Amino acid sequence: MPDLLIELRSEEIPARMQARAREDLKKLMTDGLVEAGLTYESAAAFSTPRRLALVVEGLTAQSAAVREEKKGPATTAPDAALQGFLRSTGLTKEQLEVRDDKKGQAYFAVLTRPGRPAAEIVAEVLAHVIRTFPWPKSMRWGSGSLRWVRPLQGIICLLTDEAGAAVVPLEVEGIVSGDRTAGHRFLSPGAFAVTGLEDYAAKLKRAHVVLNQAERSAHIEADATNAAFAAGLELVPDQGLLAEVAGLVEWPVVLMGRIAPEFLDLPPEVLQTSMKEHQKFFSLRNPKSGRIEGFVTVANVETADQGATILKGNQKVLAARLSDAKFFWDRDLREAKAGMQSWVEGLKSVTFESRLGSQADRINRIATLAREIAPLVGADPVQAERAAQLAKLDLQSGMVGEFPELQGTMGRYYALAAGETPEVADAARDHWRPKGEGDSVPTEPVSVAVALADKIDTLTGFWAIDEKPTGSKDPFALRRAALGVIRLVLGNGVRAGLSRILSNSGGRLYNFLAARTVDDVADFNSVDSVDAIGRRPTVDQVGVVSDLLSFFHDRLKVYLRDQGIRHDVIDAVIAMPGNDDLSLLVKRAEALAAFLKTDDGTNLLQGLKRATNILAQAEAKDGVEYSFGADLKFAETGEERALFAALDGAEAKIAPAMAAEDFGAAMAAMAALRAPIDAFFTAVQVNADNPVVRRNRLNLLSRIRTIGQSVADMTKIEG
Repeated sequence: MPDLLIELRSEEIPARMQARAREDLKKLMTDGLVEAGLTYESAAAFSTPRRLALVVEGLTAQSAAVREEKKGPATTAPDAALQGFLRSTGLTKEQLEVRDDKKGQAYFAVLTRPGRPAAEIVAEVLAHVIRTFPWPKSMRWGSGSLRWVRPLQGIICLLTDEAGAAVVPLEVEGIVSGDRTAGHRFLSPGAFAVTGLEDYAAKLKRAHVVLNQAERSAHIEADATNAAFAAGLELVPDQGLLAEVAGLVEWPVVLMGRIAPEFLDLPPEVLQTSMKEHQKFFSLRNPKSGRIEGFVTVANVETADQGATILKGNQKVLAARLSDAKFFWDRDLREAKAGMQSWVEGLKSVTFESRLGSQADRINRIATLAREIAPLVGADPVQAERAAQLAKLDLQSGMVGEFPELQGTMGRYYALAAGETPEVADAARDHWRPKGEGDSVPTEPVSVAVALADKIDTLTGFWAIDEKPTGSKDPFALRRAALGVIRLVLGNGVRAGLSRILSNSGGRLYNFLAARTVDDVADFNSVDSVDAIGRRPTVDQVGVVSDLLSFFHDRLKVYLRDQGIRHDVIDAVIAMPGNDDLSLLVKRAEALAAFLKTDDGTNLLQGLKRATNILAQAEAKDGVEYSFGADLKFAETGEERALFAALDGAEAKIAPAMAAEDFGAAMAAMAALRAPIDAFFTAVQVNADNPVVRRNRLNLLSRIRTIGQSVADMTKIEG
């Protein structure tokens, strides 16, 4: 079974595209080979800045022969139908078979396609992959029509078996496949032939090219860590930067430098961001002081002076970059110490959204909402309001203008410089969080209050102007904002009804939207109702709050599904009162999910559903509701009496357990009903001939239904 080696060599491939390109090459080639009838044992893709490579091991030497039968027209069909069938199969009438069919006799064609050699299939598939490769961005060069990320220069396509290596012949836009590649552009520019993966990787390494991207990453990380340790520093981990730098070099050479003393007082986040974004440098930290004092750069070439010239040039550029950062930092600090009033005024002219006003308008809404939320999360209302007023001021700073990713981070520094408390400063930093799935959730009460207010104002605002997510489109990241609210609530055990918070936030927005129809909107935030300013709301406030709460429930389903809780379990608890308290809702869902995983839970669910179905049918037939009046004195069997006693005992335990939110205890009390309910349905005919007994038994089923619905709407549970 031969092995396949492919290399597509080109000008430099952007580092950010390489990982996806490796996966695409592997998938497109292996899918194409399998579809054409070949099988393989394993496949692996590699990339360097100048090449994509794929090795497929254990490839079958040829595809299997295929026998296919096609049914044609009836023997009595017009000759034109027969001629069309013959053209489609490439056979003559004499080569067809006549067989009995359901409606008489019909022609059948038996087509046999012989197996094809692997080389023929590989050439066909690879040529198609090259011509249709899904680069995010591609280019044409010269007079050809081929598009590639950068000009394609060479193709290796080899099949290797016990007999040796053979080039698979193909040509794409004048580029002919072969067995030759080139090494490092500067250190080993000459071409050389290869015979297979091991020979290919070994010769590339001798030519100063490390083929495996994981090996390059490991080499960079190890050398950088060792260099830092030798200098009394430690490497600041950054896996994203490591992957990017590994995609920029074929022969990584780690060089370490020091940051000039005049820049050491810059915040570490500024130094890290500036070096990473502008020069792809790794940061080195002093473990004793926590300051960033050095850097690591990765060259793509070895030099006679061990990189001294490269390092000198890099340090010169770094000094210029950090001089800019220091200028912004010094200027911003002066503004912060002066009270940041110019930033406050500046945000009045920055539009958040044309219908929702400026950033200053939004800050006013968030500050008021943060003050309202503060008692619900154990925060000081005055601090929460103040933190919200400061949280977005750093958007006007020079540093955040240069490095937008530092918003919030710089806000904390400026708040501290202005003399604010650590709680307020931390909230200014953390109100953006969680930004994404991997981001941590703030836990300090003031930070939680401001973060919730920020996200809830965003959601109610865009809901108020009917800019909701549709399908896969979510230009304002509202799904992420809703998930952020969910994570903040659940991560901090916040116990609050969302409906009231959404209504309060929405009310201010509707006041604002209405006030924008008059000249003076300065005092909109203090208005308690739309009527107070003589305008009617332009949207249905109650409907928006209800729709937004449903949106939270949908996001919560996605979040809990990833935690292993079924959607029908979540539906069952959402159907209960108090479903705007997300912490309570999740607590119920977790208890119900755990209960349904037990045998008692599964069997009891069937009993509850059976009781509900029988009761619903009887109520529909009789036109009455059986919801009270079950009396022990009308019980005729021991099983009935046992069920009465079990229901009495369960109700006595479930009600206080639910009141105490001890859902585990409530479920345990329900589990005790399994045996008496099963025994009841086995021994008792509910629709008895005696109408009094029948009514009594239906009312008894009503008690079963009521107990089930006291925990969750069991009708929502599937199965």
